[in-house]
Amino acid sequence: MKRVGLTYDLKTDYEFREGDPPDANAEFDHPSTIDVLVGAIESQGYKVEKIGNVSSLLERMNNLDVDIVFNISEGTEGRNRESQVPMLLEMSGIPYVGADALTLGLTLDKVMAKKIFQADGIPTPNSIEIKDASSMLETGRLRFPLIVKPRFEGSSKGLSESSRVETPEELKKQAEYILNAYHQPALVEEFVAGQEFTVAIVGNDPVEVMPAVQVQIDGKVKLNDKFYTFSSIASDRIEYICPARISLELEKTLGELALKTYLAVDCRDFGRVDFRVDPEGRPYVLEINPLPSLSTADVFPLVAEAGGISYEQIVGNILRAALKRYGLE
Repeated sequence: MKRVGLTYDLKTDYEFREGDPPDANAEFDHPSTIDVLVGAIESQGYKVEKIGNVSSLLERMNNLDVDIVFNISEGTEGRNRESQVPMLLEMSGIPYVGADALTLGLTLDKVMAKKIFQADGIPTPNSIEIKDASSMLETGRLRFPLIVKPRFEGSSKGLSESSRVETPEELKKQAEYILNAYHQPALVEEFVAGQEFTVAIVGNDPVEVMPAVQVQIDGKVKLNDKFYTFSSIASDRIEYICPARISLELEKTLGELALKTYLAVDCRDFGRVDFRVDPEGRPYVLEINPLPSLSTADVFPLVAEAGGISYEQIVGNILRAALKRYGLE
């Protein structure tokens, strides 16, 4: 029986510091998510050893007795935090599930990711970066309304109802908030009104594009000016619909673009691509997450069901894709 190490970060382990924004631990998992994931892996015929976060991994590196590590750790500080666990494992020659350090670093940094999208002809909203107060009002050719995000955060961190701005004054205020609260540049994008979707992908060779998931906010799929915020995710305002209530043509387009994005950043084993689709039916890639949540409250259980398999089976498929990649399956 193969032994699988599990690296992760718990919300309960995070100690808030003075000045931290309220969503500082948003990317971390609930203990219940880890318990469910352990059960799913073991149901597929593997033995799980809980390792924990990157600090716990460092302490145990010399005595780690596993065949592969299933990594869902977000890391600790900085824009390279998601790369910390993969880099340690790579240096020690220990196989692991998921994207490597380079892919994780590039995709967490929204500015760098968008450069790759643009180079590969992947449609993504026009944007600028605000690094400091001196560049605050240099919006170039961007058209209002705009949306203001932290440059290297995930899980809708830094997003609130105030993130969508319609005037230079609102932009200045929101960019200052990102610069001061998150201590990083702000990414400013043209806001795409319309609908929102996410597409999960599993595997390498072959790659399986899962059915598109449609995002519903406050009971509506035509979101117009609504969008994901930290507070809405933590409430019951958001629902996921799978299969999405869309045309076969749009489903096909989203799947093809998701796969192109997955391959463009060298994603592997599993990932998720987020889209907005404007009222004319034009899709735009917002971001790719090569370290997506496997919480049962997120999209993977839904896409598994739509694909005719269980949550446990889709987790097993992710793990087996990694084992196959290393020649261990």
